[in-house]
Amino acid sequence: MGKTQQTVLEAAGREVVITNPDKVFFPQAGHTKLDLARYYAAIAGGALRGIAARPIVLKRYVNGADRAPFFQKRAPEQHPEWVETVELRFPSGRTAREIVVRDAAQLLWIVNLGCIDLNPHPVRADDLEHPDELRVDLDPGPGVRWDDVRRVALILRDVLDEYGLRGWPKTSGSRGMHVNVRIERRWNFDQVRRAALALSREVERRAPEQATSKWWKEERHGVFLDYNQNAKDRTVASAWSVRPTPDARVSMPLEWNEVAGCDPAAFTLVTAPARFAEYGDAAAGIDAAAGSLDKLLQLSASQEAAGLGDAPWPPHYRKQDDEPPRVAPSRRKGARVKEKGSGRRQSTQPLVTISNAEHKEDALAGLERWKARHPEAAALLQVDDILVDSMRGRSSTWTRIRINLRHVAEDKRPAEEPPDPDYDPWRGPGSGPRVSRAPKTRSNS
Repeated sequence: MGKTQQTVLEAAGREVVITNPDKVFFPQAGHTKLDLARYYAAIAGGALRGIAARPIVLKRYVNGADRAPFFQKRAPEQHPEWVETVELRFPSGRTAREIVVRDAAQLLWIVNLGCIDLNPHPVRADDLEHPDELRVDLDPGPGVRWDDVRRVALILRDVLDEYGLRGWPKTSGSRGMHVNVRIERRWNFDQVRRAALALSREVERRAPEQATSKWWKEERHGVFLDYNQNAKDRTVASAWSVRPTPDARVSMPLEWNEVAGCDPAAFTLVTAPARFAEYGDAAAGIDAAAGSLDKLLQLSASQEAAGLGDAPWPPHYRKQDDEPPRVAPSRRKGARVKEKGSGRRQSTQPLVTISNAEHKEDALAGLERWKARHPEAAALLQVDDILVDSMRGRSSTWTRIRINLRHVAEDKRPAEEPPDPDYDPWRGPGSGPRVSRAPKTRSNS
């Protein structure tokens, strides 16, 4: 067999080998693995500001952006001596040594492993228990307009200002926005999450039609402020990360005066280096702007005194003492009533599962087939009735789509059918009939 093709790039005084440089990572745009590596070499100063000295989860797209990635916490056993690692302890009690990136050579080394986007923890390697970053993930629901995302981001900015904090906005590289807040390293993960929850609830209070802090998708509307991204062991794609979209979009740091008029499609692997070269990094001052959570924690205490206690945690975390029931409202016993005279129990939220698929596009195709079979019901659905969930299997993500038939008269609701397609993440593709098992919600844990 012939020798594996490779290219050598120089970075931080080292030579970094890029194997299979001509492998196409973005089929629609035609970008190769080498294109991706050269992008990160060009904007390394910006990317390192978001990931330097932090443990990082390797999210590896070894077959390109259009195929499912797998998450690798543990550093590969075979890695150069100049690649640093640090041991983390997770909520499950398990430990793992993760990669710590400090320079451009180490950055290119993980890109060569197939990492398209960069997913660092909100802590530094020298203090793994005290985050220095509060992260706000603005996640629009199906059909929510980009204008609403921008409006909620600007309201969030105002709330942060009032509570003595500065937010640093960036496009998510997908449909949403992220706002990072540099904080002093004085609070643990639970306190940072509590502050993020209080912040999310305050934004929701000010913009109840556009924003929500509700964890369960069946209760959400508009833009969801995902406070649980601040729970220990969660990671978010960092600034200047290329995202696995067909056009290779970039999670772009912005000035606040750019937010109202920005178009996330304008920032890609091709266009971002020129912006970086001309204007630099909009988040260049973030490390000098560490603030205090004292006021947000006071807000949290006020909310608790008013009856707003804890909110649901991700499912793989231990149950908290003051956490509400960890079950969707439509499945709670208290949310079910007997049909008059029938003795049967009926959910107040009629959810049906439409598709379970290894790839999102296959799940969406299944949704379109369901709509074609049931056009009358489909015509009555609101945007928030279609729940597209990114789920976590053993080592990769998959997609589940459910429909809430609350806006369809009971006698007009289609009967639940077997999901189409009916992928089982626990057995893999081509493994026969699906085994009934409760799926796990997505996390980067």
